[in-house]
Amino acid sequence: MKEQGEKEVALSLASLLVHADDGISTHRAVAPAMHVSTTFRYTDNPELLQPEVYVNPDAPLDSHVYSRFTNPNSTRLEAILTSVLGGKALTYASGLSAFHMMLVRINPKRIAIADGYHGCHGIIDIQSRLTGLKKLPLDCEASDLQPGDIIHVETPLNPTGEARDLQYYADKAHAAGAYLTVDATFAPPPLQDPFAHGADIVMHSGTKYFGGHSDMLCGVLALSPRLPLDDWFPTMLYERAILGCVMGSMEGWLGLRSMRTMELRVLRQSKTATAIVAWLAEQIKDPASPVFKVVDHVKHASLQPEAADENSWLRRQMPGGYGPVFSLAMKSEAMARRLPSKLRLFHHATSLGGVESLIEWRAMTDKTVARNLLRVSIGVEAEEDLKADIEQAFTKLAAEN
Repeated sequence: MKEQGEKEVALSLASLLVHADDGISTHRAVAPAMHVSTTFRYTDNPELLQPEVYVNPDAPLDSHVYSRFTNPNSTRLEAILTSVLGGKALTYASGLSAFHMMLVRINPKRIAIADGYHGCHGIIDIQSRLTGLKKLPLDCEASDLQPGDIIHVETPLNPTGEARDLQYYADKAHAAGAYLTVDATFAPPPLQDPFAHGADIVMHSGTKYFGGHSDMLCGVLALSPRLPLDDWFPTMLYERAILGCVMGSMEGWLGLRSMRTMELRVLRQSKTATAIVAWLAEQIKDPASPVFKVVDHVKHASLQPEAADENSWLRRQMPGGYGPVFSLAMKSEAMARRLPSKLRLFHHATSLGGVESLIEWRAMTDKTVARNLLRVSIGVEAEEDLKADIEQAFTKLAAEN
């Protein structure tokens, strides 16, 4: 704890991930306890009982009544998320529940959005049926937007890993009185800070890099400090409780455990992915390479022209790296279908962000993408091992064709 008169010290991301929740729990255990209780006792002093006032004077930052409202695990996780994302954060049961609650809070008449994650479009379709929400193309005319509408940008993009210029869309949204909301799942801190480029709300599927071990579901919304938080945050807290999309206590504890190592994991995963992408991009040019024979093209933010320009929007937006996810377009659907079974270190599974590398023939879960597309999520394994595994798989696939 800081002594009286001692100056506040600005901590790095790595230190915040470990210490941003210090002081919330009054228990002396170093490792956070796992609290599974759904209900919590009121004070034993009847003189202190006040309807709808639930602050325990002995633990003012860790006061709870019922876990549908708040619980000790998610409260500590939200303290870390608020600190590292740069805006007041709330957790939800999943990434899609976070996106849904964002639409509930803003209640726009229009949302401009590109293809991206198909689940978000499913939520929009439901909201359209309930409220008449209209979906516009991401690059619609600015005049098509009205105050209170949303431009929603996913960057890097699912499933390709390509980036979009947030400042451009922020300027467009704000000129119309609309909000810029950003799904930054594919580039968590330290890779990208959407608030620095005009975002009003930042969304994450915390299932991915915040969880980082493929063992929890989580969604996150963080609010820009530019928003009127005294109005927005209590309303969102209330709406989360009423609609029941709170994250479970077990997931809160798992998320708290995982955040401690997020910077270590994400930097390594992003660096490895960028190196493998650069290698693949060179191999595609070599007619003697098995990559040339089976891969049509690779997509990743690091391959965008702006990545080579140190003064570009992309270099400003993603100073920490270009993300651990990229896509492969194979030369046929049959090749895309068969490649995953030839890999040893990549699990053929959906999702991403875990410590293990994954590859997915994306048609398995997304009917909107080309059927020759594979999404690759790089884990924390050694770069040379992953590269060797990819090379042997391509060699076997090329020999069959």
